[in-house]
Amino acid sequence: MKHTIAVLVENKAGVLSRISGLFARRGFNIDSLAVGPTEDARISRVTIVVDGDDYMAEQVTKQLNKLIDVLKVRNLADSEITRRELALVKVKVDESKRGEIVDIAKIMNCEIVDISHTTLMIEFDDRPERVDLLIDLLSKYSIVEMARTGTIALQKGHGSV
Repeated sequence: MKHTIAVLVENKAGVLSRISGLFARRGFNIDSLAVGPTEDARISRVTIVVDGDDYMAEQVTKQLNKLIDVLKVRNLADSEITRRELALVKVKVDESKRGEIVDIAKIMNCEIVDISHTTLMIEFDDRPERVDLLIDLLSKYSIVEMARTGTIALQKGHGSV
């Protein structure tokens, strides 16, 4: 089961290293990791997606709370968050297939951000499962390169982490 863990940390050098070290020491794999500043420049938000059971997620949450620079930790339920991910996908194209790829991009509400005689680069931001769907649809056209940001998430409504 996938768990999305939101962590507010002091924006200091070495904090991310301590967080990733905690996962490594316990043999937990991180599926996705995104870090960025919040509305307060002194605080960063770390969004971590891990695959494991509820016990594992609970242990990770407890261990993260023990780190000095960690201000707040919350294991977020899928029903209470909005998740997004950004992907750039470069696809090899020839004249006969270019229209099909453009049609897929339009249907999925993607933006074509670069075009050459041999490639198209598509930008897409949406829920991670929709990004997976786009990649699946484009995989038959020979993906040359791809970059994904990792999941970012915020709690819906008035609640916050």
